[in-house]
Amino acid sequence: MTEIPEQVRDLLERPIYASLGTTRPDGSPQVNPMWFVWDGEFVWFTHTNARQKFRNLAREPRVSISIFDPDNPYRYLELRGTIDHIDPDPTAALYSKLSERYGGGPVVPPDAEQRVAIAVRPTGISGNLRPRD
Repeated sequence: MTEIPEQVRDLLERPIYASLGTTRPDGSPQVNPMWFVWDGEFVWFTHTNARQKFRNLAREPRVSISIFDPDNPYRYLELRGTIDHIDPDPTAALYSKLSERYGGGPVVPPDAEQRVAIAVRPTGISGNLRPRD
């Protein structure tokens, strides 16, 4: 497992949007803002199994994740990683947890039956890894 330096762990622990980069079928990048949660081993995302991003991940499990410090946009963390596993989440438990993390209440979205929980294992890091000011 790639060690996350102490000086940037706050970027994983705070409810900040992450930009998730995947690879489209033609080889071009697709980058989307995403809610996430870090459990100390995996970066977790929720998504549905009916969208292009899911098909991208199923075909090419390598991803890039960028997280910018909203208080200092020159401070950021880029994680490169691989999908470790994708779990069905038909009750949208992860979606509800993320909704609460990002300031909403527990919610079950209308697409709950199509929901999956995506675990990304970091394999490399880069960025401007200065400590938080």
